[in-house]
Amino acid sequence: MWIEKLAGGVVRVQTPIGPRYVMPSFFQRVHLLWMFRNFPILPHAVLSGRQQRMVDQLCSEQPFESMAYSGDGMEEAPVIGTVERRPAIGTAPLLPRRPVASEGSRGVPAEAQQQP
Repeated sequence: MWIEKLAGGVVRVQTPIGPRYVMPSFFQRVHLLWMFRNFPILPHAVLSGRQQRMVDQLCSEQPFESMAYSGDGMEEAPVIGTVERRPAIGTAPLLPRRPVASEGSRGVPAEAQQQP
């Protein structure tokens, strides 16, 4: 199985619109086989900066493919691994915080604070 993946494997990238398959070069496949040696699925966030750039570069250089076919288009290519690039579910954008008021000014008019 490793030989088939090395010879013509693809990488599945999970996106919000569905899975995408990209075809890495031979040396990228070697690196990806090492990257996915213990886990078949890895979140994009756990990859190193170099690995993230490689996956991003692969996605930007190649057209969207929704099926894992080899170069001749007839047989299904083996999947080296899956990178999850989905946004986290249920995370809302953080809202800016209001500045913290000092303890002496809580609910007390400015005139009352200036008493000796």
